[in-house]
Amino acid sequence: MGMFNVREPRRFEHKYIYYDERKEKLAKIEERAKRELGMLPEEEYNPERIRGKFVEATKHLKRRKEGGEVRLTFPVAIVLIFLLSLLLFHLLN
Repeated sequence: MGMFNVREPRRFEHKYIYYDERKEKLAKIEERAKRELGMLPEEEYNPERIRGKFVEATKHLKRRKEGGEVRLTFPVAIVLIFLLSLLLFHLLN
């Protein structure tokens, strides 16, 4: 039944060949030092800058976010069980 299993092509993932991690770290250290000395203006607090950093750091949360699956939480499950028991009670009486 290979006819109906149409596979999607692999997504494009660009990886830099020549990337100097040390150079980027030095640039960040230099920028932080200039901010402390007052040569650059203070960096404003922006909540968008830190949003989603914890999710990106963990594999299982990243997988769940990419999957987009809807999870049934405990309170919702309790309410559903209660409603179903009321419905069953109503049908039996």
